[in-house]
Amino acid sequence: MKTLYLDTFSGISGDMLLGLLIDLGLQARQLEEGLKGLPLSGWRLRIGRESRHGLGGTRVEVLCDPGQPQRHWKEIDTMLADSDLPQTVRDTARRIFRRLGEAEAKVHGCDIDQVHFHEVGAVDAIIDICGAALGLSLLGIEQLICAPLPLSRGFVTTAHGRMPLPAPATAELLTGHPVCDADSGYELVTPTGAAIAVTLARFGSLPPMRLDRVGCGVGGRDLADRPNLLRGFLGHSQNSDPQRDQVAVLESHLDDGNPEWLGHLMDQLLAAGALDVAFSPLQMKKNRPATAVRILARPEQADALAQQLLRQSSAGGVRIDLQRRLKLRREAGRVATPWGEVAVKLFFDGDRLLRVTPEFEDCRQLAERHQIDLPEVYRAVERAADGLFPRKEQE
Repeated sequence: MKTLYLDTFSGISGDMLLGLLIDLGLQARQLEEGLKGLPLSGWRLRIGRESRHGLGGTRVEVLCDPGQPQRHWKEIDTMLADSDLPQTVRDTARRIFRRLGEAEAKVHGCDIDQVHFHEVGAVDAIIDICGAALGLSLLGIEQLICAPLPLSRGFVTTAHGRMPLPAPATAELLTGHPVCDADSGYELVTPTGAAIAVTLARFGSLPPMRLDRVGCGVGGRDLADRPNLLRGFLGHSQNSDPQRDQVAVLESHLDDGNPEWLGHLMDQLLAAGALDVAFSPLQMKKNRPATAVRILARPEQADALAQQLLRQSSAGGVRIDLQRRLKLRREAGRVATPWGEVAVKLFFDGDRLLRVTPEFEDCRQLAERHQIDLPEVYRAVERAADGLFPRKEQE
């Protein structure tokens, strides 16, 4: 499996990723020609070799003509949907921008359609995101893995004024993902870089692989304490199956807790990154009715969630096990109904689509907004999703 591992010791940005892909063998002419499929003018790429702390790599800059407009998320999404980019690239870029739009909407307290993209909505960010989707496709990357992302302290100047680092949208995007302290006062992880990483990569350590090539994408700032590079290891992974991983299982039995706390406990655990939380009834010693708490989590989050369970419940101890997990590959999608779009989860066995599952909250909101029965919305989603399954040729 062709695998690219992102070594993010100096963070990640869209332009650094583009530089890395070219350094790993992506033809710059192919990238530029492919990006001409965007209905977008007034930009060009400047590509060259630069070094940081004596280490060389490829620097990519998106140069824009003055007077470029700011855009709402919907404008960008429509632009991408109507572009001449390859279908898979178009869909990937739209997923990244939607992730970015949802993060911006949450931190600014508005609907995604009202999100005004300033820095991230500028031409350079559109090119960065579409270029990353196109470049990964052209290189044939089958698996993208990212190291924990380093978060900085300090402030950055944005169109909304001075903001704390990490930028609020970056922090929102990285919720539930592994991060570390950058020990830096400069912005190392941009919202665009974070959106690409959380949408396309899984986070983890370098897998066993046959290493074919090492490359570096160069960042614009020359940092005093580290080479400002995004390093990538490109190779073919050995004994790697993206549908297998490990999950931490946390368990505790509560026979003396206040049941009114349990709903709040579940909300807090999920907000802290738990993959799932479940309660089940128990009959314990002295015939006491009790509750079993079972939490599924990423292994690196197990200790923090266990501490939270001990603090916010009557638990006196937590059992933690690591278990192997076989899972279906999943992707996010959207389907159109007569009342609006609904987010869905697409479940694949390899490349074969097995099922499409509607997101409950989207369905509930449509049902309430249009005063229709919830099952009717689900049936409409199922009819729309039917077109996503490949058709067998008639004999």
